[in-house]
Amino acid sequence: MKFKYLIIVFSIMIIVIICATAFVPVLIAGPEHAVNLRYITFPLLILLVLVLVGMSIFFLLNYRLLSLLEREDWPALAYYLEQKVYVKGRYSSRNVRILASSYLVISDYQSVLKLETKTQSARPASVNANTLIFGAAKILSGKYDEAATFYKIHTGKCDKKDKQWVRWFFGFSQLLTGSFAAAEPEFSSLAVTSNDPLIAGISSYFLHNSLVKKSSNPEKCRQTAENGKSRVVSVVKNAAGWKKETDKMGTDVHVAIIRKYVDETGKWLFGNS
Repeated sequence: MKFKYLIIVFSIMIIVIICATAFVPVLIAGPEHAVNLRYITFPLLILLVLVLVGMSIFFLLNYRLLSLLEREDWPALAYYLEQKVYVKGRYSSRNVRILASSYLVISDYQSVLKLETKTQSARPASVNANTLIFGAAKILSGKYDEAATFYKIHTGKCDKKDKQWVRWFFGFSQLLTGSFAAAEPEFSSLAVTSNDPLIAGISSYFLHNSLVKKSSNPEKCRQTAENGKSRVVSVVKNAAGWKKETDKMGTDVHVAIIRKYVDETGKWLFGNS
């Protein structure tokens, strides 16, 4: 197993560093200076030993989880985490995130929704930390109205780093329900204010390709889309830059479910180059 070999290599490296820290100064400076050097080397040795022990404990405690992740055995991983979450009550943000992601990979959306309900009761903070994953399950299961309500409620509760994406998915959910008047302000705002090229780009794309036809002020909608497009192009530069941006977040569940639109946005921004 790859990660097991990494542990072994890392441990050997730490041991080599410990030995080098302990003996090389003595060999270089001579035994007569060993007493003075110990005040420098001992604290460093203690630190390195603590790092080695800490890493070993971490991998031992998470051996089963890491091995299942490495094998990508999603059903087994889901069962393993169900024991931790439902039986032992360990509703940590990490456990909830990995369990929800495992369900999504095997398209078990109802189990994600069940997990959300139980987590909301046991530890609401873990729902707030995983807003994007739980919202994705609602969209994938066709519950667009529920998704829109969910995103709206959690816009002020989610992690700060996720807030713009939560706002975007609120607009996307409204678009899916046919509530174009509610979707347009969100996409318009994000197109010209978001500091994330992906968010600004796909917001502009939907304004240009979907919402301008439904807008009460199509000219303003079209101009906002063009302004957003210009902002993204000035930062990303070309199709290769866009691909680089998408690849950085390509493994995130919320990006994966809209990957088709992300790719279409790239073509709209930069043509087929």
